[in-house]
Amino acid sequence: MDNIERKILQHMQRDATLSVADLAEIAGISKSACWRRIQKLEQQGVIRKRVTLMDPVALDLSLTVFIAVKTNQHNERWAQQFNSVVQDIPGILEVYRMGGDVDYMIKAVVKDMPGYDALYQQLLKADLFDVSASYVMEALKQTTELPL
Repeated sequence: MDNIERKILQHMQRDATLSVADLAEIAGISKSACWRRIQKLEQQGVIRKRVTLMDPVALDLSLTVFIAVKTNQHNERWAQQFNSVVQDIPGILEVYRMGGDVDYMIKAVVKDMPGYDALYQQLLKADLFDVSASYVMEALKQTTELPL
């Protein structure tokens, strides 16, 4: 990846509504050359998708929860069941398999504590060993921009 592609990506991840013409001008290349580079980056999987980021509070989803999950079943069948359960819960935004003391870390957004309890009840279908939750009081930094 060269500096022109980095510049295109940097601006695309800040504002995905920029036109190809705007990106071409920023990068100092023609529109067709810029479009070809964007298509190449999409084909390579560097650009996975273009989305609209929303404010969860404006959508009445003001409680962000980080859920630490431990399991005592380290087998493929359980992992597939867990994956299936978390995929089907709309409030779950991110799930990571971890190294260290916690097996999985989940980020979820819900309306309130009863909303978290409803999500937790759905999560129990995965036959969990230990679950603990931490609630966000204030977001000090939140970005989707990767350092290029």
